[in-house]
Amino acid sequence: MIGRRLLDSKPLCGALGAAGLFCVLEATGRTGLISPIVFPLASTVLGRAAELATDADFLLDVVSTLGAWALGLLLTVMIAVPAGFVLGTLPRAETALRPVLEFLRPIPSLALIPLALALFSDRFDMKITLIVYAATWPVLMNTLYGLKDVDPLAKETLRSFGFGPLSVLWRVSLPSTAPFVATGVRLASAIALIVAISVELLAGGSDGIGVFLIEVGGSPDAMVYIIATAIWAGVIGLVTDSLFVLAERRIFRWHTARTEVV
Repeated sequence: MIGRRLLDSKPLCGALGAAGLFCVLEATGRTGLISPIVFPLASTVLGRAAELATDADFLLDVVSTLGAWALGLLLTVMIAVPAGFVLGTLPRAETALRPVLEFLRPIPSLALIPLALALFSDRFDMKITLIVYAATWPVLMNTLYGLKDVDPLAKETLRSFGFGPLSVLWRVSLPSTAPFVATGVRLASAIALIVAISVELLAGGSDGIGVFLIEVGGSPDAMVYIIATAIWAGVIGLVTDSLFVLAERRIFRWHTARTEVV
């Protein structure tokens, strides 16, 4: 019974999976199935990742990337959420702008780097702009879907008691849409981090995780640095996503309970 409960624990299963992958990669290197020259030993990579945790230059680059990520995500929420409510409450506006949105949404933000390089002389401004562009779509679309999911009976009930459009929006639409917005922000968070590092790596700049990868790319053990840095990028993404999930469950506990019942 205790063993089954432990296996049902998602964090424990994840840790066991990571440990299993580490053992497999270490074994393939030790036995010669994969040359350490082509792919470094897992123990070597983890050792370098541990060293990076105390590297002042690397930590400053991490702070720079996270600063751009946070600012870009904040601007995304300030732009996408109001835009989603406007389009969701004005059907004619959504109908008129939907073709434009569907045209722009599939364009990869990284494909716009050449255009952004021509438009922005400052690398930081360019990075923030591309982050906002890429992260806007999940927040905007989730806001629209959330508004469409609002119970029409609840809105009609408030209108029948004399409440105006703004009161209906504040008392019904906004609370019902908030969990969808939160999910969109969580998805946008991962996208923003990916775009931030990618722009730093492809367009350069003065600091950031991507810039750090460029700088260590010419070192003799560049592959070790690259994989170790990728591990830290994955850890950062996992931590931020977990924090957003925890916040969603705490703030919108009522919505989670309703979903489980349904």
